[in-house]
Amino acid sequence: MPAVVCLAVICGTTTARAFTSADADTIFQAHAQAFYQVTNGSAFRKRRPQGENAQNNQAATNVQSEAVNTGPVATNDLAYYWKSTAKNRPADFWTEAEMLEMVLDTYERTKDAQQLTMFTNLFHGFLVEHGRTWANNPYNDDIMWMVIACTRAHLLSGNPEFLAVAKTNFALCYARAASTNLGGGLWWKVGERTKNACVNGPGAIAAFLLGKATGNNTYFTISTNLFLWERATLFDATTGKISDSIRDDGRIADFALTYNQGTFVGAANFLGYTNEARLASLYTMNRMGRDGYLPGGGENGDGGGFAGIGVRWIARYMKDRGEEATFLPWLQKNAEAAWQARRTSDNLCNGFWPKRTPPGERFSWGCSTAVVLLQVARPTDNLK
Repeated sequence: MPAVVCLAVICGTTTARAFTSADADTIFQAHAQAFYQVTNGSAFRKRRPQGENAQNNQAATNVQSEAVNTGPVATNDLAYYWKSTAKNRPADFWTEAEMLEMVLDTYERTKDAQQLTMFTNLFHGFLVEHGRTWANNPYNDDIMWMVIACTRAHLLSGNPEFLAVAKTNFALCYARAASTNLGGGLWWKVGERTKNACVNGPGAIAAFLLGKATGNNTYFTISTNLFLWERATLFDATTGKISDSIRDDGRIADFALTYNQGTFVGAANFLGYTNEARLASLYTMNRMGRDGYLPGGGENGDGGGFAGIGVRWIARYMKDRGEEATFLPWLQKNAEAAWQARRTSDNLCNGFWPKRTPPGERFSWGCSTAVVLLQVARPTDNLK
């Protein structure tokens, strides 16, 4: 039976799986057309870089911060993402970092060097805006998201600048965030006494990727310790649910979010904890959202792209561990729904499928989940 007419039954509904590689190309290009901005140094946003003159800390764990070139960033072909179609302000620190990951997701599907060029432009634009070190950003999760993006890019391209920035910022973040309180783990934010899934899952992934990039086993030890702390503290081994956070007084915020599910799955998969990865993936698929559709998460806010992070890591686990029979129909259902829910005037999709994306202002982060989903859920014309 041809893939484009294959039927999948999931969550009690039947849906045709019919989106193609051309559709995945189109939705990525539409997002770039709406939000991606190339400029030069003279026209670039004049905002004080975060952490440019901050002193680097060095982790007390034998993870050495690498000296980063402090010279000027080349001012040709800098880029950034607009926050919305209004184009009156750029995307925020961490959502920009995650949209850089979206570009890498697309490159991994297409192997088109243009996406690596886009990433490099965005990376240099990010450095112009935020500096080469990010100690002035109090959010430890923000830093870990960008470390992941930079290290992934290095592993795909071999560019040493990406790795140097990732190593330095991981070291300074880990030094201020890690503690033995509550048995280990990372604090979410400077001055806040909570340890959250949103920094410990990404921290474990960042450390693992840095270990892969450098061959330094200390990173793998850190990755394992962060994952095991999250598993012991925030993971429900019966259901697969990841609780959001724990306060320093031991109180747990026991609600689950798709991005926390995803990064737990990503770390578990990398470290070989496949039972935990599968259980957390099943919880996301079967117990979050409605009728098998991912939750929208709010378009203009932090939650807009949560589901994209979730499916990125669940899809990688699925591919690495041969779990397509379990998870691909669900991913395909959501990818097709996202494609059909786009507004045809500009091919943007805001994440609330199966409802049609309405007219009016749209947000780059809120529209990123659909883009990520169509990149990581294998298009039907590539099904074997």
